[in-house]
Amino acid sequence: MKDGDVIKWRFLAKNTVIAEINVKADRFTVYDDVPDGRFRDRLKLDKQTGSLTITNITIKHAGCYDLQINRVRKIFSLNVYAEISVMEGDSVSLNPDLTEMKDDDVIKWRFLTKNTVIAEINVKADRFTVYDDVPDGRFRDRLKLDKQTGSLTITNTTMKHAGEYELKTNSDKPCFCLFCVFDDSVSVTEGDSVSLNSEMKDDDLIQWKFENTVIAVINKRADRFTVYDDVLDGRFRDRLKLDKQTGSLTITNTRMKHAGHYELR
Repeated sequence: MKDGDVIKWRFLAKNTVIAEINVKADRFTVYDDVPDGRFRDRLKLDKQTGSLTITNITIKHAGCYDLQINRVRKIFSLNVYAEISVMEGDSVSLNPDLTEMKDDDVIKWRFLTKNTVIAEINVKADRFTVYDDVPDGRFRDRLKLDKQTGSLTITNTTMKHAGEYELKTNSDKPCFCLFCVFDDSVSVTEGDSVSLNSEMKDDDLIQWKFENTVIAVINKRADRFTVYDDVLDGRFRDRLKLDKQTGSLTITNTRMKHAGHYELR
């Protein structure tokens, strides 16, 4: 910041000033009770740079923010991401964090992995629609909409439902992306082989991780199947095999040191 700067931070979804700086007057002000208290006790201003920090974010804070320094403007678009884990076969609810929908709300749920709208709500027209036959029938008879909150529930989940989901509304215009992660528990006797299953399509990029370290990568389009069996002290050396049809990973001659958390991305 410079000595004569006047800075305003505005939350554009509500067209509301949420923070203001007047360097010459040494005034640093946050308006965290506007527009509806969603920023209460969450805003912090940096007195050296004028940067604005929002703590403990929720979907209500997603949207566009306008920074005005004297006559110069800059727009920030904030997307809020969440991650949930679910056991295969269970139900999962994607919650837009709306206590109650408004009369003019239009809500769309999109499965970003396939860039496909899977549910839509138009409150004024009293339309609550699920498109469960797209993109390939993986959601058939599995989608339910809550008419009070707009929440979307997916029942009887499988690995095919893992991925990114996006919520868009016409009011606050947030983008809510949710990564669904499916947990599966596998037991094996020491010395046996174990296969971690996957399903693969022609253009897939697949990554297998063990305790946050990449141990195998597949680029189906480039026909590349790579195992990194010398990582993590060589515990996987000569033990990893990739199935070129499915992308499944097999660990042979298992030991206690192979127990842990594996992630398929």
